[in-house]
Amino acid sequence: MLPRRYQLLKTVLDKRQPDLTVMMENVHKSHNLSAILRTCDAVGVLEAHAVSQRGEVKTYNKTAQGSQKWVELQVHESTDGATAHLHSQGFQVYAAHLSEQAVDYREIDFTQPSAVLLGAEKWGVSDRAAELCDRHIIVPMVGMVESLNVSVASAVILFEAQRQRLAAGMYDQPRIPAVDYQRILFEWAYPELARRYRKKQEAYPALDEAGQLLSRGSL
Repeated sequence: MLPRRYQLLKTVLDKRQPDLTVMMENVHKSHNLSAILRTCDAVGVLEAHAVSQRGEVKTYNKTAQGSQKWVELQVHESTDGATAHLHSQGFQVYAAHLSEQAVDYREIDFTQPSAVLLGAEKWGVSDRAAELCDRHIIVPMVGMVESLNVSVASAVILFEAQRQRLAAGMYDQPRIPAVDYQRILFEWAYPELARRYRKKQEAYPALDEAGQLLSRGSL
């Protein structure tokens, strides 16, 4: 691990937002999912969520540009389960959904714990998801089309969230609890070694200020 690389990882992790996320409901097209993850990385989302009855999702590496390595993706089997999980973590869930109750996305206070719910490419969010979420939001349109591509919509909304959080100083200091911070930093710096430690169910070793291992334990 080069010290310069280690410092870059720390700089990026320092700006991660543990209380900003996206929830993708049956977004199956890999290029869309990958583009959403790329935007998540760009605005500092720590962890994203996907609902897939298939139990897995696939990303397209050329579109993701490696962002899938830096944004953890939790896969849920149901919309109910994913929404309940986010609510239990204190998130407000905002569905990108055209309805009579929908408000301009810029009216939302994204400095609060926020999850942006995005639906499938063709159909949008399901009726069940629209029922479970806290509010409906829209990106106002003045052309002939009624909606943006799902990955474009996610970028528009997430960069508004970033704008609000930058203005509030939420990127100025690390916001991840210390124990989680050290775990994630080790996994970013030494992904293969981290997998070996998890397989052996051993704690990660400490790193010095330059990112070098202080010990290797039994490995």
